[in-house]
Amino acid sequence: MGSRSADASVRVAVDIGGTFTDIALLDAAGTVHQSKVSSTLDDPSRAVVAGVAALLAELGIAPSQVAEVLHGTTVGSNTILQRTGARTGLITTRGFRDVLEIGRIRMPDMFDLTWDKPKPLVSRRHRLEVDERVAADGSIVRPLSEADVVAAGRQLSEAGIEAVAVAFINSYRNAAHERRAEAILREQFPHLLVTSSCTVLPEMKEYERTSTTVVNAYLLAAMRAYLHALERGLRGIGVGAPILVMTSNGGMLAARATLERPVMVVASGPAGGVAGAARLGHARGDRDIIVFDMGGTTAKAVIVEDGRPTMTSEYEFRDGISTSSRFIKAGGYMLKVPAIDIAEVGAGGGSIAAIDEGGLLVVGPHSAGAVPGPACYGLGNARPTVTDANVVLGFINASALAGGRLAISRELSERAIRDHVGDPLGLAVADAAHGVRAVANAAMARAVRAVTIERGRDPRDFTLMAFGGNGGVHAPDLARQLGIGRVVVPPLSGVFCAVGMLASDTEHTALAVVARRLDAMDAGDLAAAKAALEADVAARLAQDGYPEARRHLLWEADLRHEGQATDLTVPFEGEDLAALEERFVAEYVKTYGYRDATPIEFMKLRVVGRGLREKRLAFDAMAIAPRAVAAGRGTRAVSFARGEEPRLVEVVGRDALGATARPGPLVVEEFDATIVVPPDASIRKDAIGCIVLEFSA
Repeated sequence: MGSRSADASVRVAVDIGGTFTDIALLDAAGTVHQSKVSSTLDDPSRAVVAGVAALLAELGIAPSQVAEVLHGTTVGSNTILQRTGARTGLITTRGFRDVLEIGRIRMPDMFDLTWDKPKPLVSRRHRLEVDERVAADGSIVRPLSEADVVAAGRQLSEAGIEAVAVAFINSYRNAAHERRAEAILREQFPHLLVTSSCTVLPEMKEYERTSTTVVNAYLLAAMRAYLHALERGLRGIGVGAPILVMTSNGGMLAARATLERPVMVVASGPAGGVAGAARLGHARGDRDIIVFDMGGTTAKAVIVEDGRPTMTSEYEFRDGISTSSRFIKAGGYMLKVPAIDIAEVGAGGGSIAAIDEGGLLVVGPHSAGAVPGPACYGLGNARPTVTDANVVLGFINASALAGGRLAISRELSERAIRDHVGDPLGLAVADAAHGVRAVANAAMARAVRAVTIERGRDPRDFTLMAFGGNGGVHAPDLARQLGIGRVVVPPLSGVFCAVGMLASDTEHTALAVVARRLDAMDAGDLAAAKAALEADVAARLAQDGYPEARRHLLWEADLRHEGQATDLTVPFEGEDLAALEERFVAEYVKTYGYRDATPIEFMKLRVVGRGLREKRLAFDAMAIAPRAVAAGRGTRAVSFARGEEPRLVEVVGRDALGATARPGPLVVEEFDATIVVPPDASIRKDAIGCIVLEFSA
C-alpha cells in the first residue's frame, strides 16, 4: 500500500487511543515534533488524516516528503469489543463443531455466580462440519470430501455470511485438506473472505487455533475497510508513503500483510510504547523496567527484563483486566499469537466514576472517551471521571489541556463529583475526588501485580517507566503502593506510543511445532529446524526490501515439563541444548516458585526476523521541537492527601529542570502531559531528557 518517493525523508507515526489520536513526526534533521487531536470513533481514519495534514501544514513540510506512515490502531480491538465484525462462519472437521463453545472448560473466577460466558463470534448454526480427518502424525485417515466443502460454502453464502474460517483437526501437521478447502471456497464463492488456520496459526491445541482463526476471519472486513479508507484519506492530502502497522509483539508490519492477518495487530496500540520503552531503557542503562501507560481510556502494564519486553504466545481479549494470565482463563476470546505480555485495566483519565447498587464507589471500565469526554470538557457529559478528580485536586491544569487547545472547566468537574459521588456518600468534593483516584490507582496496581508478582517478580526490583497523558499524574502513587523507589517519565510522554513506533523495526515471525523431549534431541535437529524457519523469514524480509545486512534474527523456544499443558517461552542463541534447558529451568522456578524433576519437552521453535529500518529514532541523540503549553504556570493549590490542607505548589516546564535534584512538591506541565511530584519525592532530568523521580524512603 503506497510507494516511497526517492527523496522523501520524513517519518510520521500515529497512535489512535480511545480519547486522543497522538502524532509524532521525525523530520529530515532528526527532530521530533508532536501533536494531539481528538479521536473520531465513528471513523478513526478521519482523525489520522486531519491530524497529519494539520501538523505537516504547521511545519511547512510537503506531503510528498513523507517516507513512511507508522500506525498503531485500535480498530481490531474495538471491532471485537463492539461486536461489529463480519458475519462469520466456521468450517471444521466432523465432530468438532462445538470446539469454540467448549473452550477450556474453565471460568475466570469459580465463585462468581454472575459471570456470563463470552458469546462465540460464530453462532452454532453457522459452524458447519465436513468429512475429513488427519492423524496427529500428519497421515490422512479420511480424505477431504470436496462436496461437503461446496455444500457448506453454499449454505453459509445463503445465510448472508461474509467471512469464513477453516480449521481442521491436526492441520498443523498436514495442511493439505485446509489448503484445498480454502481454494475451493475462493473459487466457488469469490465474495467470501476466507482464512485458514494453517496460514494464521500452524500450531497444536485445537481450541486455541480455532479461536484465533475465527477472530482473524471476524476482523478481515473491518481491517480492510479501515486501511483502505486510511490510504484514500492520506492520498487525498498528498501523502503517498507506504503504511506500516504496529503488531501485537512490538514490530512493524507492511499493511498488505495486515490485510490478511489482522489478528496480529489486535493489541497494536500499546505495543509501540512498550517497544519504545525497551529501547529507551537500554539507552539509559535501565534494562529492568515496569512499563506503565495510562491514557484516556485504559491503563497498561508490562515488564521489560534484560532489555526485552516479556512476551507471550497467547492471551485472552476481554473487558476489564486483559492479560495473558496463566491462572485466569476463559474470560474472553483466545488469541494464540505472539504478543507483548500486557495487563490492561479499564482505568484511564476518561473512566467514569459511579456508585454501584451496593453503595460502593467504582471507577471504569466504562469511559467518557473523546466525545463527550470528561465533565470538565463541557460537551454534554455530567458524570465524573478520573480526569475530573485530578482537576478538582489541582493535579492538572484547571483551565485548558493539550497546550491550550482544549478548554476545560473546574466548576463542571466539581459539580459532577459532588452530584454523583460526594452527595451520595456524604463526602466533601475534595474527599470524593481522592476516593475516585484511590479506586483508579488500586485497579492500576492490579495490572502491575498481574505482570510482576503473578509472574514471580518483585516490583521493588524494577524502575517504573510511566507515560501516556495521565501516566505522570498517577505513577508516583502507584510506585508508593508497590514499594518502587524510582519513576522515569520519558520525553514526549503524552505521545510516547507514537514515538516508540519511530524507534521500532519491521518484524516477521515464523514457527515450527517440534513436540519432542529435549533429552532426545541433538544440535543437528535444532539446526535443521532453524534453517527452515530462517529461510522463511528471510524471504519475507527480502520482499519488504531489507538486504541481508539489515536483518537480525531473535530465537525463542516454547518448553514445558512432560505432562503439563502450559508452555514457557525462553529466548536463546546458538544451538546449545544444555544452555536452553538451564534457561527454561530458571524461568520455571522464577514463575512457579519450585523446581520440577520431570523431563522437559521442546514444543515449539519460533524466530522473529527483524528488518532494521533506515533512520530509526535513536533516543540518545533525539532532538525535540518545543511546544506551547496552556497558560497557568506559576503556582496552584494541590491536594496531595485526604484530610490534609492543599499546598501551594510551583508549576514549571521540563526545561526548568536539570541534573541537580529538586525536592517536591512540584508540578511539571507540558503540551502533552503533566508530571506530579509529591512532597516525599525529588525530581531531576537525565542526559536524555527523561524526568527521574525518586522517593526519599
